[in-house]
Amino acid sequence: MTPKVQLKRELGLLEITLSGVGIILGAGIYALIGKATGLAGNAVWLSFALSALVAVFTGLSYAELSSMFPKASAEHEYARSAFGNRLAFIIGWLVILSGIIGASTVALGFGGYFNSFFSIPPLVSGFVLIIALSFLLFYGIRESAWFAIVATLVETAGLILVIYIGLPYLGKVNYFEMPNGLAGVFQASALVFFAYTGFESIVKLSEETKAPEKTIPRGLLLAILISIILYVLVAVAAVSVTGWEKLATSGAPFADLAFIALGSEAFTLLTVIALFATANTVLLMLLGSSRIIYGMADSSTLPVILAQVHPARRTPWVAIFIAMVLSMLFIFAGDIAFVANIANFTLFVTFFVINAAVILLRYKKPQMKRPFRVPISIGKFTVLPFFGILFCIFMLFQLEWMVLLIGAALVIMGWLLSYVNIKKV
Repeated sequence: MTPKVQLKRELGLLEITLSGVGIILGAGIYALIGKATGLAGNAVWLSFALSALVAVFTGLSYAELSSMFPKASAEHEYARSAFGNRLAFIIGWLVILSGIIGASTVALGFGGYFNSFFSIPPLVSGFVLIIALSFLLFYGIRESAWFAIVATLVETAGLILVIYIGLPYLGKVNYFEMPNGLAGVFQASALVFFAYTGFESIVKLSEETKAPEKTIPRGLLLAILISIILYVLVAVAAVSVTGWEKLATSGAPFADLAFIALGSEAFTLLTVIALFATANTVLLMLLGSSRIIYGMADSSTLPVILAQVHPARRTPWVAIFIAMVLSMLFIFAGDIAFVANIANFTLFVTFFVINAAVILLRYKKPQMKRPFRVPISIGKFTVLPFFGILFCIFMLFQLEWMVLLIGAALVIMGWLLSYVNIKKV
């Protein structure tokens, strides 16, 4: 019998941290800050800070679970250990969908920026981008990670440039001006959470990481902390330059901000940086989706053919191909803010389950080795994941009813699909 080909362990703390920062700092902040400012006004920085609480509490839960179960199937494995196969399948389904829908939407965002330079329809350049990045993922995890690192440095430089541009304007506006009151700040917080998505994708690289029990939790928490600091500073700088009214109506908020402060050359520079940001996000969303498809197939929850690893490249080529095809189908999705909130729904539900899994496993498997433990417990009850659950529920109630309806339909669809795979689960 031919021995099973394993994924290649190439990644260290630097690659994991920068890959995490890369997807977190991707298209969300570049595309959604204008829409969020329309809801929260100059207090949009507060919306980013509130969203960060969900990321921090849930990130700690991911860190503990990833140290216990260093598997590419990530959320599916965590949910299965705590709640059983049925709910695990639904969570895996939601995570796959969030990555695929997100990648498709951001690819169209890339197409919009690309169109401003070369007059190529966004749909065409979006298709080409998905195909090209899927080939890169097939070619090798190390090459993909280094592309992500380069793109991360570029897009992080763009955010630092925005902060620099805003420095002379600090104090020019009232940073607590809320045109829609606290309700607007909360709604914006639910929307901009899309800008934080990605930290959860880090755990899907466990089987390609050196010493994953220690490296994954450290890289995850570092990526979240770096992103929070940059986001709050960028939000303050952006409203300082333009005020919330102008920023809210901009289709390319950072590029327009640069034009106001520094002229047309800065506009071009920020547009190029936005291309790197959106491409990087698509790459890492496709990476995360393909890895959980692979992980679920490897555990026989999905058809085992999806777990095939290419013997030469040592990458899960079938899972990558499926993620690519589905993303190309979903590229016809509409408004980025609406679709971002659908992705947020799937993540809030997933994060609810992840935080609950940490609490339950402290009782169910107290003796299991935990190289990383979420701090602050009362007996066996761990407190911070409970706050993560409360914040997830709060964020769900900030979403519009149509998003909740579509999200509920996706959950029901996953539940029905789990019965199609009844022999597997």
